[in-house]
Amino acid sequence: MTSKKNRLRVIPLGGLDGIGKNMTVLEYGNDMVVIDAGLMFPDDDHPGIDLILPDYSYIVQRKEKLRGIVITHGHEDHTGALPYLLNDLGQPVPVLGTRLTLGIIQGKLDEHKIKKPKLREIKPGGHVNLGLFGMDFMAVNHSIPDGVGIFIRTPAGTVLHTGDFKLDQTPIDGRFTDYAAFARASKAGVTLMMSDSTNAESPGSTASEAVVGKTLRDIFAAADQRIIVASFASHIHRVQQVCDAAVACGRKVVVTGRSMINTTKIARELGYLHIADEDLVDAFQMGDLPADKVVVMCTGSQGEPLSALARIANGDHRTVKIEEGDTVVISATPIPGNEKAVSRVMNRLYKAGAKVVHKGMARVHVSGHGASEELKMMLNLVKPTHFMPIHGETRHLYAHAGLARDVGIPDENIFILENGRCLEIDEDGVRLGEQVTSGVVYVDGLAVGDLGHVILRDRQVLSSDGIAVIVVALDTRTGAIAGDIEFVTAGLVLGSDTEGALAAGRIRLDKILKRTSGEGVTDQAVIKKALRDSFSQFVWETARRRPMIIPIVMEV
Repeated sequence: MTSKKNRLRVIPLGGLDGIGKNMTVLEYGNDMVVIDAGLMFPDDDHPGIDLILPDYSYIVQRKEKLRGIVITHGHEDHTGALPYLLNDLGQPVPVLGTRLTLGIIQGKLDEHKIKKPKLREIKPGGHVNLGLFGMDFMAVNHSIPDGVGIFIRTPAGTVLHTGDFKLDQTPIDGRFTDYAAFARASKAGVTLMMSDSTNAESPGSTASEAVVGKTLRDIFAAADQRIIVASFASHIHRVQQVCDAAVACGRKVVVTGRSMINTTKIARELGYLHIADEDLVDAFQMGDLPADKVVVMCTGSQGEPLSALARIANGDHRTVKIEEGDTVVISATPIPGNEKAVSRVMNRLYKAGAKVVHKGMARVHVSGHGASEELKMMLNLVKPTHFMPIHGETRHLYAHAGLARDVGIPDENIFILENGRCLEIDEDGVRLGEQVTSGVVYVDGLAVGDLGHVILRDRQVLSSDGIAVIVVALDTRTGAIAGDIEFVTAGLVLGSDTEGALAAGRIRLDKILKRTSGEGVTDQAVIKKALRDSFSQFVWETARRRPMIIPIVMEV
């Protein structure tokens, strides 16, 4: 029987229930490493929530074992939880990443006032030991430069983590996915492969980023007024192509939006974004240039309410105002859940007189993730003994598992896990392990983790069905009602005559109070429950709604 100390545990804490909050723990004996520390952005089901983090309490409770945190690339869904995790660890921990990734991370840590972090640069082709974990880093092509996959050697077996990748044959920066490195890992033997599943349902191969550049040049050449391009700030390849197209058309580039300004500054300083100083113009100086000599790069491709593009569409941006005939290019695909927000922004842009170009009209965006044929090619290249799809919604994981079966991996060697469920690897093989603490942590302003599901549910109820406060005065000795029942409501609609319905509800509650008084009930908790249950049933019968109901009993 294998000792528990001689087994490798692979524990996904995030990334298996949606696109975001990617985080995986590898644990062997007294050594532990974390791969990625990402966040997820909220949707309409999370009113008032700013960010969603993975529950990393498993890591914090074992922080004495933590040898390092490795970040595969600089996207928010892989880096965004890092400042919160480092704060909660309360001790310096090595954070490993490539040059651009660390540049982006440093900016985040500065915002969170985390001083003197232990940042260690890694390079594709390099090797690092973290405790008993030996790590080789392999270049992968993605929508942000400097991404890596990781081949991890442990006493119990080997794990290959692809990171986010595509197999672009004409990358604009000339940096290909390192097929030879993946082949070397295959030759050494891969016990378990963990691979990006985002586009597992998409047939064929993902188009090259280079096709976007050609489309942008055509759009820019045809535009006779100002051009505004919205994209992810971290999509440095896309920003580079916008800059190249602008310069080719004799236009200056204006960068606006806090994250866009910060990321482009870092990318230029580190040599990942190339544009001459004279081709960049400050937003406040843009008014001195003719409209046909300007391209504005901004954030807001996901319809975020406070983003630069949303403010431009609303007419309240400090420096950019839409004029009749301006061209707006939305160079991104809406993340699931953001479609309505993006549509609202586009509608406002049209009303302001802009011409809007999006992915449905022209090839202004391609994915940074490999489609099914690329995923199969990676599986055939690596030839893992066991396979675990990661980074995706449940349907993406199942689609990727199907691709693994197609290339010959036995069904019993494919593991579709949920966050918190671990795999155990030892000389006896690979098997499912126990469930560990997992879930999500909500960030609301300065509050981190103080918002549970009950509060979130209450917010959802308030946003959909409203609130009703029932105020009654009772005689403390007899429980008899003293005065009229009063209602205070917000967002509550009870058919075409809400006031008339509330009058009927008042009659019903009056009967309830007479009944409790007749029974000699004076306990406030019992009276409040009776009021809440009766009025809830009344509202459901009247309008099929479930508002939040708060009874207030005043003693006289």
